Parts: sequence; C-alpha cells; structure tokens
Amino acid sequence: MATDTATAKEVLGIYQAGSTHMVGDGFPVRNLFPSNDLDRHVDPFLMLDYAGPQYFEPTDHPRGVGEHPHRGFETVTIVYDGLVAHRDSAGNSGVIGPGDVQWMTAASGIVHEEMHETSWAKHGGTLHAIQLWVNLPQAKKMSAPGYQTILNTDIPAIPVDGGGAVRVIAGSFHGRKGPARTFTPIELYDLQVKSGTTLALPLPDGHTASFFILHGRASVNGSHTAGEAELIVCTRNGSHVVIDAEDDSRILVMAGAPIGEPIARYGPFVMNTKAELIQAVEDYQAGKMGHLP
Repeated sequence: MATDTATAKEVLGIYQAGSTHMVGDGFPVRNLFPSNDLDRHVDPFLMLDYAGPQYFEPTDHPRGVGEHPHRGFETVTIVYDGLVAHRDSAGNSGVIGPGDVQWMTAASGIVHEEMHETSWAKHGGTLHAIQLWVNLPQAKKMSAPGYQTILNTDIPAIPVDGGGAVRVIAGSFHGRKGPARTFTPIELYDLQVKSGTTLALPLPDGHTASFFILHGRASVNGSHTAGEAELIVCTRNGSHVVIDAEDDSRILVMAGAPIGEPIARYGPFVMNTKAELIQAVEDYQAGKMGHLP
C-alpha cells in the first residue's frame, strides 16, 4: 500500500515495564505508564497495566481485587485469556472473557471490584489481560458513572493484506466504527498480524499514538523494532504509521486527541487539582460513591 513517509509519525522511543506489582491477589501486572513518565506523550491515556500471562491454580476462593473507588477517568479492561467478573456500586455487573472489553466510566465516583470468575477460578487457568485508564476532560470528570460491556462479537474485525485483522474497539478503521462510546476522540485497535505483513495505519495528525506488543516482534516506519511487552511511542505530528510484523504479532494500538489539562493523581483518583483530590477522598470516606453489598 503506497504511503507518503513525509507525513509519518516519528518514533519517540521504545519502553519496557517501569514497574511490576500485584493488584490485589489476582492481577500480576507490568506497568508501562505512568511509571515511564510518558503523560504528555500518551494523553488522553493515563495508565497501562499488563496482567500476565500467568497460570493460576484451581481454588474455591476467587482471586482478584476487592472493593475500591475511582473518580475522574475511565477504566478499560481487555481480556485475552481467562474470565474476569465485575460488579460496582451503580448496580452494574458482568463477566468478560477472551476478546471482550469492559469500559467503565468512573467519572464522579464509583466503587467496584474485579475478581476471577468463580467457575473459572475453580478449574484454574491462564489470565492474560490489559487495563487502561483513560482520562476525562475537566468538564466531564463529575459526570454520572457509566458502564459498557463490549463482547468479542460486538467488535468489528477488518481483514488486512498478508494475514490478520484489525479489531476496532473504539474509533474507526476503513469505515468500520468500533462499539465503544468515548468522551474524546480515541482510536483503540486490537491488531493481529502474520509474520511478514506490512500495514499502513492512518492515525489523525495531532493525536498521540502508541503501540504495545503483546507478543511477536514488529517495527514502526521501517525501524525501531519492539518485542514482547514493549511499548512504541510516536510523535503527535504525522497522519499515519507503517507497521511491519517480523513475527506473528498481536499489538494494542492506542491513539487519541490530547486533553492537555493539568493532571493531579492520588491512588484511584485522577483530577486536575490537589483540592479536587482531597474532596474525592472525603467523598469516598463519607460514602458518597456508594459501597458494594
């Protein structure tokens, strides 16, 4: 596919996990950001935790992370292997499995838990997932909470020359729109490509763009090859990238319009000022975000 390399987004760098830790007792994660201090370059994305792949022994007591609050952003959980059960203080609940996505808008405040699904935990198995945090603009941070269950069958998959497909979770690709509803323009693709495939991927000029390699090896714009669990981050300038798969590869593509507002973080809260963080803590402690039964 012919493309004008003069307008390609340039690669800023390739990053490995900046930290590793357990979330609760069920999600062993490698953090790609914010641990690598990439806020400006990945805006509107706030966090990428890569969970597993890790095998869990059978148990009658499902592992996971219990009741905890969020305010000021959205959590996006993408499951590749395993089953994850969710419930929250707004009355939402559900189970997502391979290929599914859970898109939770915390906004003004919500309390939830994420656990290994009970029957899956009893049999044991491999858990493999990603959780992204997506920022909300200041004007939307105190909106009502929301929840989207996006099943594998809801996500359009567009075949690519050379073998593979682009699964469109949010945004659009070749005229096919993803099912996720977003507050700001976001392109979120689950890309699976065969070794030797070259794909020209249009991405809006001025938007941030990054590419997380779940497995395989791939390069962007003919150089800067990355491997498993590595993140390629590009400049905002430019209207496309060219991805070359050196092995069979699975890649999470993240692009979005930068929000460009101050970011104040404290644990599970992301606001614009320290005063707003203090208010979030007080509201949670006062029960204003609800609790799980």
